[in-house]
Amino acid sequence: MHKLEKIWLGLGVGSLVLFLGIIFVSAIHSGHEPIASGREFIDPELIDKDEVFSKPGLHKVEGKDWDYELVFVVSAFNYNPGEVDIPKGAKVKIIATSRDVVHGFEIAQTNVNMMIEPGHISTFVKTFDKKGEYLLLCNEYCGTGHADMKSNIKVVDKK
Repeated sequence: MHKLEKIWLGLGVGSLVLFLGIIFVSAIHSGHEPIASGREFIDPELIDKDEVFSKPGLHKVEGKDWDYELVFVVSAFNYNPGEVDIPKGAKVKIIATSRDVVHGFEIAQTNVNMMIEPGHISTFVKTFDKKGEYLLLCNEYCGTGHADMKSNIKVVDKK
C-alpha cells in the first residue's frame, strides 16, 4: 500500500471514529433515553372502560419509582386533559393512547417525544425541574385539524 493511501485511509477511519464519538457523547449528554422495551396494548373501543384511561389527568401514586402518573387519551385533534398543572420537581410517568389514528406527543423544550398509536400504550418518565408553561403538540400529521392539536402543561410550585 502506498504511503498516501495509508494517510487517506487513516484520515477516513479517524474521521469516522471522531464522528461516532461525538454522536455517542451528545446522546448521553442530552439525556436521550432508549425506547421502552415492553409493549402494552389496549382495545381502542374499550378505552372508556379501562381502569387507567377512564380517568385521564394527573394522579398521585405511592410505592413506585415516580411521584405521579399523567394519563392522556388522544383523539381527533384533542388531548384529554387539555391542561395540566404539575408540581415542580415531580417525577411523572406519562401514559398515553389514541382512540383513532397515529398522533404525535411532543412536549416542547423537553426530551419527551412519543408516537401515540391506536391500540398501543406509550409511556415516558420525566422529572419536571423547571417551573413554567410547556406546549404539548402533535408532531405527527393526523388530519385537517392537526395544526390546532395542542395542550398546555404548567409546572408550578408545590402546594
